[in-house]
Amino acid sequence: MNATIENLADHFQAKVDAEVKIEPKDWMPEKYRKTLIRQISQHAHSEVVGMLPEGNWITRAPSLRRKAALLAKVQDEAGHGLYLYSAAETLGISRDELVDQLLEGKAKYSSIFNYPTLSWADIGSIGWLVDGAAIMNQVMLTRASYGPYARAMVRICKEESFHQRQGYEILLTLSKGTDEQKAMLQESVNRWWWPALMMFGPNDAESTHSEQSMKWKIKRKSNDELRQQFIDACVGQAEFLNVTLPDPHLKWNEERGHFDFGDIDWEEFWEVVKGNGPCNRDRLKARRKAHEEGAWVRDAAMAYAGKRVESRE
Repeated sequence: MNATIENLADHFQAKVDAEVKIEPKDWMPEKYRKTLIRQISQHAHSEVVGMLPEGNWITRAPSLRRKAALLAKVQDEAGHGLYLYSAAETLGISRDELVDQLLEGKAKYSSIFNYPTLSWADIGSIGWLVDGAAIMNQVMLTRASYGPYARAMVRICKEESFHQRQGYEILLTLSKGTDEQKAMLQESVNRWWWPALMMFGPNDAESTHSEQSMKWKIKRKSNDELRQQFIDACVGQAEFLNVTLPDPHLKWNEERGHFDFGDIDWEEFWEVVKGNGPCNRDRLKARRKAHEEGAWVRDAAMAYAGKRVESRE
């Protein structure tokens, strides 16, 4: 039996190394399956919870154009959650179980969504920095070894690119506005910069999943590589916005060919992950409330589906 499992594992890794996609009915190591469920469900939960800080500003958007764009973006995030939950279900776990894990606090979502949106500029900062960091991380996932995940990410990345441009355009408008608008822009970037850097996860030396995920080609780059790539891209964009990134240690290193940057407050990161961030409790409370109040919709949909099946029979 052990020899058979070992042969299957060798064949599996050979397929991964050869860039052959793993599909739901293919044999896969149990740890690979569990790693995917953890990562994909965390990603799905993040898309759904991520609707909350932005949805908070739909009724307060400064114009009808901005309102319509923000509504479309929040709707996109719901769709992303749908794609990802569907991908996770191909691994043998039900959507009800995935959602229950979130509502019970057993499953994680991105720490970034536990910060409040205090001004309209925050909607721009989320688009530029949060969605920008997400794209940096997610583009490589379009080449993930698991087929359903990789295919879901293709559409998600295309839509996220629009979200990033939308956010940057909001900030660009503010940067050309009044002194008050410029100050609002700077204050927002000051608050979102460091949490955005934390989105890539802990330093490689402290990451418990990164090395194995890269071997299985679920990930293609390490946390630190992606974080550095993001910082390098943002510096020029910040200069165009005429905004200062809140890091006095940020400077170009000719020898490395990258920007050096200051220390990240990992204590803050882990506190947020543990549930002690500014909005952790509010986010889960809102999701539980929505789940409970939406029960009748789910019941009606299931009853309708049942009727359709009966009519076909």
